[in-house]
Amino acid sequence: MSGFTRTLGLKATIAIVIGGVIGSGIFMKPALMASQLGSPLLLLSVWLVAGLVSMFGALSNCELATLFPETGGPFVFFKKIYGNVFAFTYAWAAFAVVNTAGNASIAYVCSQYTNYFIELPRFSNETEHLLRLNIPAIGTILPLENFGVKTMTVILVWVLSVINCRSVKHGAALQSILTLLKAVAIVLLIGGIFFSSKGSVHNMVSNAQGMPSGWALIGAYMAAISGAFWAYDGWNNITFVAGEIKEPQRNIPKALFSGLFFCIAVYTLINLAYIYALPIEAMANSSFVASDAASISWGPIGAGIIALLVILSTLGAANANVLATARTTYAMGEDNKWFSNAAKIHPKVNTPSNALIFNGVWSSVLIFSGSFDMLTDMLVFVTWFFYGMSTLGVIILRFKMKDADRPYKVWLYPVVPVIFLAFVTFFLCTTVYTDVTNYNNGSNLLINSVLGIVITLIGIPVYYMSRKGK
Repeated sequence: MSGFTRTLGLKATIAIVIGGVIGSGIFMKPALMASQLGSPLLLLSVWLVAGLVSMFGALSNCELATLFPETGGPFVFFKKIYGNVFAFTYAWAAFAVVNTAGNASIAYVCSQYTNYFIELPRFSNETEHLLRLNIPAIGTILPLENFGVKTMTVILVWVLSVINCRSVKHGAALQSILTLLKAVAIVLLIGGIFFSSKGSVHNMVSNAQGMPSGWALIGAYMAAISGAFWAYDGWNNITFVAGEIKEPQRNIPKALFSGLFFCIAVYTLINLAYIYALPIEAMANSSFVASDAASISWGPIGAGIIALLVILSTLGAANANVLATARTTYAMGEDNKWFSNAAKIHPKVNTPSNALIFNGVWSSVLIFSGSFDMLTDMLVFVTWFFYGMSTLGVIILRFKMKDADRPYKVWLYPVVPVIFLAFVTFFLCTTVYTDVTNYNNGSNLLINSVLGIVITLIGIPVYYMSRKGK
């Protein structure tokens, strides 16, 4: 991994953390979470719990990132911990599901909200259904649906890919600018709602009628946690570019802790603002809770402000993901002959240009084949499985490499990694159980967790086939 130079300082690294985390989730998920929980206090607790769990995972992974400060992130860790087969399976899943689907879904939301300012073309309902792919146990794919939005999403992915192909510094500079604009816009949103005096403190303690209880509440809580995990996802991006960070042993821990702490505070305050402006039942029935909350505070102009905020937020998140995730594809290419072209670095600008192109091509395929909810639900499950495995690796390496010099050691070891592992295990098991139960009960919903597992496991035969004749 010596082909890269360390050009990213602390500010750029923090911008990658914040920019990668704060995207579309905080604007898209709270309404669904409110309908699942029916309680404003439980809704707030979900964001705090998910943030704390994410922090535990980030602190645990930070030990690995400073122990192996190389470009490629978890792929590098997993080779040291579990061997080549597991590392390739992760990289395959990252390319097939996690990274490219994440890039696609975030850019898709950005394109959706440009419709507020520019009406994107769309085919008639009959034309959209001309090309229809029915996949058993998965669902129906309509490539021509929302064709204008999908086309703009592809364009957006490729514009960001080209920028990051041309220079790491250019990509990082764009990220810093977008993160700053995003932070200013979010502060204005929160302050505008609270200082408008058009909400009610009573909303914060009033539960909805029909609020779930017992085991139903536990299932609803875990479903809401999944939505919050999607909103917090992206903190691991800096491990992908660890080989390009200046003083990684010092800057990686600082960037992870300060960046994720900022995100937890912002998410909590935004949800407080939503609840202050809207009763929990109104939140649950809202098609876009951020717009409705802003409209109460600022009137008709509020919807336009929120649309602009979402565009800035998702554009920043998309750029952070495009910049960082290509590094895993690059690392996989260094280790596997089928993907060897992905490991070529641009001779003039020193960027993983081929890996960025590969990711862009597959992201474009996913954009036309999937939907926002399908992509996010599937990638959250797969992502958190590998988060759990990397955290387990911290414990394994404490025995396997007990004499290694560790520039950073996770706080309160082994309490923090063990708590994170216990939560991840419970989350994964309940997600599979809920998905399969819903499907067996006649739901037409995609079994996202099972599909994610299948796509991940395909990586094992791909690895062995690619090794033949080497």
